[in-house]
Amino acid sequence: MGRGTTADVSLPRPGLTWTGMLALVLVALAFGAVMIGPYGLTPGQVFSALLGQGDRQAQIVVWNIRLPRVGAALLVGAALAAAGATYQALFRNPLVSPDILGVSAGAGLGAVAGIFLSLPVAAIQASAFVGGMAAVGVVMLVGAMVRHTDRTLTLVLLGVVVGALAGAATSLLKVMADPYDQLPAITFWLLGSLASITTRDILPALPMVLVGLLPLALLRWRINVLSLGDEEARALGIEAGRTRLVVIAAATLITASVTALAGVVGWVGLVIPHIARMLVGPGFGRLLPASALIGAGYLLVVDTLARTIAAVEVPLGVLTAVIGAPFLVWLLARGRRGWS
Repeated sequence: MGRGTTADVSLPRPGLTWTGMLALVLVALAFGAVMIGPYGLTPGQVFSALLGQGDRQAQIVVWNIRLPRVGAALLVGAALAAAGATYQALFRNPLVSPDILGVSAGAGLGAVAGIFLSLPVAAIQASAFVGGMAAVGVVMLVGAMVRHTDRTLTLVLLGVVVGALAGAATSLLKVMADPYDQLPAITFWLLGSLASITTRDILPALPMVLVGLLPLALLRWRINVLSLGDEEARALGIEAGRTRLVVIAAATLITASVTALAGVVGWVGLVIPHIARMLVGPGFGRLLPASALIGAGYLLVVDTLARTIAAVEVPLGVLTAVIGAPFLVWLLARGRRGWS
């Protein structure tokens, strides 16, 4: 019993230590990202601009260009990583990502339809959000009608089906789109980008991400229990079906919100939770903030590279795949039997 008591007391300490360190690193990365770009800034210029002093040109660059983009990268990275950690715990599968239920495919279809109809940017983002939520809504609705099968497996298979249908509809719209105007915009959006992002674009997504994160934080103990299986959850008095529905709705809201903002950005929600799990362990109470912080920093670094490594901006989806795929191969090559 003494051993168990010691373990219970010592468990929170690594998580809190890592969370604090990750937060400090994230602040440093954000400050560095504001400095880096075609119009380079010194630390003194950044401080002065943040205080509304100094060079007028530096103030415009910091407040109108760099800060909105840095904020968007932090928000999108944190949201996707948090959603990925949630889905992996919920479905008890380390290869699950935030688009497992078709939210990214649905959001992509909504955005492509908006571009095809020549809608304004705000309407395109709204279409992407509605498309992502609708895709998961269809999965959940059809899943509720299917009886006498494994609930988790049914949802995953339905997510694959809905994602495939949304992908087919997206391909059809790409074929029908204007090849000189609409098709490049569609292709660039589907690869993910934070180019031309403004504070006005971030404001609608931020509260929805916070609303989605709140139930995940409050239900962290129940999510831990659900990761053990439905029978264990019922034995502890937890209504697995209702809790799973709330968690899926919250994670989907987060994913759809940032996908509407940045386009389809893959690999963040798949890879980052693994890194966080290595640092703080599988406990969801520590895993959620660690994943969010690492995801925010990761996408900030990737976005900084995307806008600086070439004369033409590289889509985020390309870089996240180039970095994420080798990491996943390395993770599999380690031969770990357990992922939690």
